[in-house]
Amino acid sequence: MTGNVSIEEISYSHKDFTIHGVACGDKHNDIVLCLHGWLDNAASFLPMLPLFVNKRVIAIDWPGHGYSSHRSMDAHYHFIDWVYDLVQLFELNQWKNIDVVAHSMGGMVVSAFAAAFPEKIKSLTLLDSIGFISAEAEQSTAQLRQGMLSRLKGLNKQKNKHMSVESAINARVSVSDLNYEQAKLIVQRGVVKQQEHFVWRADSRLRATSPYRLTLAQAEQFIRDIKTPVQLIYGSEGLDMVPKGVKHFGPLFERFLSHELKGGHHVHMEQPEATVQLINAFI
Repeated sequence: MTGNVSIEEISYSHKDFTIHGVACGDKHNDIVLCLHGWLDNAASFLPMLPLFVNKRVIAIDWPGHGYSSHRSMDAHYHFIDWVYDLVQLFELNQWKNIDVVAHSMGGMVVSAFAAAFPEKIKSLTLLDSIGFISAEAEQSTAQLRQGMLSRLKGLNKQKNKHMSVESAINARVSVSDLNYEQAKLIVQRGVVKQQEHFVWRADSRLRATSPYRLTLAQAEQFIRDIKTPVQLIYGSEGLDMVPKGVKHFGPLFERFLSHELKGGHHVHMEQPEATVQLINAFI
């Protein structure tokens, strides 16, 4: 944290679920909405939040992540349902024409949202994320089978238990590009104590294989339909799919620019000052 900027807990309740998050800045200032990636949570934006000036910066926990509600047992975590989460959140708050910053999975979700609801997004900054995960139409049946079997297997899967928060942090470090301090921010918000152990707050159904993928033609159409200005900030050691996506999807955007920073998939945590400087200049 920097200076005397205070971080506050926030929540938005709608019918059967509540979305939690963190925020800072004057409530009367223009909003910057931050959307995290798969199995992260709002804390992944904590290094960035205090660096914005004259903005109301809000970072949410997606449903099934962090402190937010899990979906009901008769539902699941389909890609299109994430888009509907945004539709409901924007409707609940009557947000219009706001700036959005989105990492990884969050970037894919808001890209689809921006294509369908261009009036809602003023500018879009993608963090190590561009385009969509897609598959050939011929793979649809195999993808469905894998998704259904994965879901069935997940019904009997036990959550990983850790004897301490430190153990959970080390486990996260071992499977990511995060260092200890970066992982600590995410893990502290991402675990809960149950009896003598700590378990992940994230809904275990998030790990199920998706039963469907967009075709490449569908993914390309979404990108073509995005009319808002788009900026990509990506890490030099980030996801391999991002530089490839710049070449494939970049020309399909109506207004697009990109910046490479030294770092990995969580480059916004590694270089928060440089990232926010680029965002501020863009918006």
